[in-house]
Amino acid sequence: MHYQNRKYPFRTPPELMGEGRGRYPVAIIGAGPIGMAMAIDLALHGIRSVILDDNNMVSVGSRAICWAKRTLEIFDRLGIGDRMLEKGVTWKVGRLFHGKEEVYNFDLLPDDAHKMPAFVNLQQYYVEEYLVDRIADFPDLIDLRWLNKVTGEEITDDGVALHVKTSEGNYWLSADYVLACDGCKSQIRQRMGLAFEGQTFEEHFLITDVEMPEPPFESETPERWFWFKPPFHSGQSALLHKQPDNIYRIDLQLGPDTDPTEEAKPEQVIPRVKQIIGDRDFKIDWVSVYSFTCAMLEKFVHGRIIFVGDSAHVVSPFGARGGNGGIQDVDNLGWKLAAVLKGEAEPALLESYDEERRHGARENIKNSARATNFMTPKSKMEAMFRDAVLNLASDLPFARRLVNSGRLSFPCSLEGFTLQSPHTAPRGLAPGTPCPDAPLEDGWLLNQLGKEFILLTIGARAKALAPSGVKSLHFENSPGVIAQYGDDMIYLIRPDQHIAAAFEAGTDSKAIERALVRATGSLALETAI
Repeated sequence: MHYQNRKYPFRTPPELMGEGRGRYPVAIIGAGPIGMAMAIDLALHGIRSVILDDNNMVSVGSRAICWAKRTLEIFDRLGIGDRMLEKGVTWKVGRLFHGKEEVYNFDLLPDDAHKMPAFVNLQQYYVEEYLVDRIADFPDLIDLRWLNKVTGEEITDDGVALHVKTSEGNYWLSADYVLACDGCKSQIRQRMGLAFEGQTFEEHFLITDVEMPEPPFESETPERWFWFKPPFHSGQSALLHKQPDNIYRIDLQLGPDTDPTEEAKPEQVIPRVKQIIGDRDFKIDWVSVYSFTCAMLEKFVHGRIIFVGDSAHVVSPFGARGGNGGIQDVDNLGWKLAAVLKGEAEPALLESYDEERRHGARENIKNSARATNFMTPKSKMEAMFRDAVLNLASDLPFARRLVNSGRLSFPCSLEGFTLQSPHTAPRGLAPGTPCPDAPLEDGWLLNQLGKEFILLTIGARAKALAPSGVKSLHFENSPGVIAQYGDDMIYLIRPDQHIAAAFEAGTDSKAIERALVRATGSLALETAI
């Protein structure tokens, strides 16, 4: 492979050096992108954690590569956004083909008034490497332990004890909360006997990363190209887009009856690649043949054990909703868990993570399953419908909305859920909306939001007194902010950059205080104000 994995060293845990049974506020199982991002988010809130992983390398193979705008904004808040932009391949245009003919193309972000682009393609191993480096900035708050395998747990009223196996011996450590970030085959989920229910798809797909010095197709900027019934792969579907290091991701539908072991062999893969790119020089960098399941837990919060990312929900890769959905879990949980551990909120606040992120997972699964069904019709009638839609989509915009090659990752709205105040302002953005970015004279708005509750006031008439402990941020004569949020508006912004409440200028301070109490999960106190 082009990327050379470095091995991270095993260090003897303090529990094996006679320092007793360690106690941590949070123990995180799994040092993938979700687990490491979770530790960084907690550290930014001053919460100490330990990460336990049975491996000592970042991921092998590019795996997740498409990072959506909202996810990039979260990574930027965590401190690695600029590195991802610098290394990654930025794209926003997609083209869709039916056979040889282009059906239509789309621009995901025609407005450039945002720091982060619609998508950045960057191999998962780079993202994990950047997270490892960022963790080093928190030596007193994050203890990252490689080659420490969790083999059991004991749940008590005030925490969880984990049994950990290492090459130098076994030990126990305790935590107030345990976050299961150990992926789709989560061992802790299996030991707890939790049902992971959903739909398994029989189709097999080939992923291959191909290193090429020259692009296989002409375009001024990197684009996502998707084919239904491509001339080089009869009757199936195909996807191609660029990654850093002159590596191109190729996805090919193989059908349900293929042998994954045979299809992954070079003598099968190389001819398929040549059919697509012709006689260009290339090297196979990575190959995987996969099928997939769309499934989720009934609950993500099980007392002191909380499931995050693929341990809680899995989707197909179409639409880039897996890794992006997991990072959005992190964004939702971090500030809530920190508030509970600091005594600033009751443990009941964590139930809102369960409520809001199960909603996000259901939305991702729905879109993922629909994309798969459109791409792989199961009957002659379904195939006829798909082909009719594709034929109409060239000329009729309504038909384009029916084409589904993967509804690309987009943050879900939390409007109407428990923590958001009712939408009473007839103007502006609805509570539950992720904050849009906006250009400022000296930077970007989102770089000033996050980590804590903020009262954002816009316009000369919208000055308001922030509740105790809430930071104020005021803008007048800022065209970018006004264009996104409206003039003479007041917003209460959550630490995860979601709008908790929206008011028009002139709202009294009691209404803002009630919104803050509601946003921290203290619904019983809201009516008392």
